[in-house]
Amino acid sequence: MVQFAETKPSENESASDPSSSSTTGVSDVDDSTNGTLRRSANDLRDEKKASKKKRRRRDKDGGSSEVNPESRSSKRRHSVSKAARDPKDEPQFVETNASENTSASELSNSSTTGVSDVDDSTNSTLRRSANSLKDDKKANKKKRKRRAKDGGISEVNPQSRSSKRRHSLSKAARDPRDEPERRERKKPKAEGAETRSPSPVIDFDGLSRPSVGTRERLEETTEQAAERLDKLRGAVRTILECVGEDPDREGVLDTPTRYAKAMLFFTKGYQQNVKDIVNDAIFHEGHNEMVIVKDIEIFSLCEHHLVPFTGKMHIGYIPRNNVIGISKLPRIAEMFSRRLQVQERLTREVANAIMEVLKPQGVAVIMESSHLCMVMRGVEKTTTSTITSCVLGCFERKEKTRNEFLSLVGVNRGFV
Repeated sequence: MVQFAETKPSENESASDPSSSSTTGVSDVDDSTNGTLRRSANDLRDEKKASKKKRRRRDKDGGSSEVNPESRSSKRRHSVSKAARDPKDEPQFVETNASENTSASELSNSSTTGVSDVDDSTNSTLRRSANSLKDDKKANKKKRKRRAKDGGISEVNPQSRSSKRRHSLSKAARDPRDEPERRERKKPKAEGAETRSPSPVIDFDGLSRPSVGTRERLEETTEQAAERLDKLRGAVRTILECVGEDPDREGVLDTPTRYAKAMLFFTKGYQQNVKDIVNDAIFHEGHNEMVIVKDIEIFSLCEHHLVPFTGKMHIGYIPRNNVIGISKLPRIAEMFSRRLQVQERLTREVANAIMEVLKPQGVAVIMESSHLCMVMRGVEKTTTSTITSCVLGCFERKEKTRNEFLSLVGVNRGFV
């Protein structure tokens, strides 16, 4: 017969207690391990990439990074996409039997190994994202600078930006307007060939507003000059007859000849040109400050009534290293005034001639005169004066330079 040993309820309960406690410990480990595995499940997709990078790193450094694991940074960077592990999330193990401890330790070791591989891949991903963030910041800074320069035109029209970059020691050009202007090389002129001047006032031979009669007078021979004088003398005699005077009277007998010669002298500017007057009197002195010749007396004939207008002219210029003989400025003014003129055109012609001959930084000319066509006839205002000006180059662009010239010539002192 089989005899059953009697056991006490307390002993059965004590035998059942260890099994229940061990079961509770394993369940806790399983829960924590499952939590760890769940967190690593999202990163397991990167294990393949991490293994590829490991192989590449091993090929590069010959496995030195695996022999010396301290060479790699143990610190982890903050990432926007993946959060760092919290110590609270680590599995907490409960004391269990030896077999249970072994199984738990194996599970924890396997999970830890997977996490370490994920950490390496995460670190490399974070490094790449950090570098990309730096590049984005630099790109945004360049966009803001470009927007501040062109007002956002380059963003609307990306083709407006020049693909070429200017060589610079400090900053490269980003705006097409900053590109240096390409200067075309001037072709050498053939010997003896004359080209027309770019100025609409000065012709290639130095004449101002040349016409057929002007060239005939400039190129006439002695016989042609005598014929011109006789023709003019006859015209003056006709004028005397038309005004009711007797041309054969003793007082006016030689008047036609005298007037003809005087008229040719009043208009001798038609027989002069700028080249002969300047006569290569241009010198390199390295001077770049203002030069003024003022109170140049001017006598000219009004082309509307053939009566004189007289006054003074002030000429100033800022050289570009080259200066002109001081006496040449009054001579140029004299040449243009010895023609049938109006004051506005006379002022402009003098300024344009100096600008073309000397090539300075700027030219300023002011003329103030009294017109006998307003004094002797018409409104008959004897105290009136007319002031005209012409400013070119830096005198036109810079108000400060122009005001300095006006103060130095003293235009506001009144006509003398």
